[in-house]
Amino acid sequence: MSLLQSAQHYFDRAAGIMGLDDRTRAMLVNPEREILVHLTIERDNGHLATFTGYRVQHNSARGPMKGGMRYHPKVDLADAEGLAALMTWKTAVVGIPFGGAKGGITCDPKELSEAELERLTRKFVQKIHDLIGPQLDIPAPDVNTNADVMAWIMSEYSKIHGFNPAVVTGKPVELHGSLGREEATGLGVALIAEQALAEIGRSTADSTFVVQGFGNVGSNAARCIAERGGKVVAVSDVDGGRCDPAGLDIPALLAHVAAHKPLREFSGGEPITNEQLLTTACDVLIPAALEDVFDAALAERVQARVIVEGANAPTMPDADEVFRRRSIPVVPDILANAGGVTVSYLEWVQNLQHVSWTLQEVRDHLALTMRSAYTAVSDLARERDLDLRSAAFIIGIGRVGRAAVLQGV
Repeated sequence: MSLLQSAQHYFDRAAGIMGLDDRTRAMLVNPEREILVHLTIERDNGHLATFTGYRVQHNSARGPMKGGMRYHPKVDLADAEGLAALMTWKTAVVGIPFGGAKGGITCDPKELSEAELERLTRKFVQKIHDLIGPQLDIPAPDVNTNADVMAWIMSEYSKIHGFNPAVVTGKPVELHGSLGREEATGLGVALIAEQALAEIGRSTADSTFVVQGFGNVGSNAARCIAERGGKVVAVSDVDGGRCDPAGLDIPALLAHVAAHKPLREFSGGEPITNEQLLTTACDVLIPAALEDVFDAALAERVQARVIVEGANAPTMPDADEVFRRRSIPVVPDILANAGGVTVSYLEWVQNLQHVSWTLQEVRDHLALTMRSAYTAVSDLARERDLDLRSAAFIIGIGRVGRAAVLQGV
């Protein structure tokens, strides 16, 4: 099942519980605009190369559209459409005034120099500059993009439209980015894990954690968990992982990775494969890599008490059914990893007002937003005997639907 089909499945399930008619479903599920552009740049060797860029703008009923830009060989229109829809529900679940968008460029950044990536990014902005903007669609970092890429987007957009730092979030702090944006998604995951553990009478300090993926989200989640006394017993990236039942030394591991050393070569713990990691016994399992991690067969072997989705769409629908049958709560991506878009919203507000906030102010606002959203989802799930994913989708769809209806068709 594709990512788009998976997102549609979860929407349909929630819409069925809500009793939405076909007309309302069509109004909410179809994207407002799909953009496909071809980008030709000169490579460092003088040869020309053409890449394909995508941007899907899903829904603007609640405000400007918001979503990441990923650079990956598997980027395509269908995946962008599914991810844009998830962004629409995500921003609504945490109550920030954005709609959903997503996009990227089909490329392998490992095969491109930094200069080539900059030329490719600027070319993309030149092609879509009239379709993005602070009041229309605000990109952000995603897979294989970072603050530098956002700086290039802001720079190229500003050449055409004048100074506009609010056109993009996740920028370097020196270029009007927000303190706390780099850690935001991982910190949000840690805060949500704390809330989920409290539901079963546990705390971060007396729990064990497994983190799949050690990029921005996974590494920051592991750091924030360790700072709160949690025991991270296994981590992995695309090349392998490390495991230690006594708890890994997360500060040392972060320093190891920061020195551009492979995670699998870390001296602490024992080597572990990605599949072994996903079936390691723990209190909280955090998939924080790419989508489609859990299928039904793997879900039967998971030994976690709670799953907190740091990645987008890591759980396929058949696996979701298994987790429900096995009574393993899954905190869905549209809630669990919303810390990034929440602080992106704070960055956007700061840019529009030409102010800057302290790191503590940003963290406090993030914590309040994430905890309030979790409480709302958990309360609805308990009240209507639902799983957390269905409850989150119902809240998100309901808020978007009401905004759309109030504005008229």
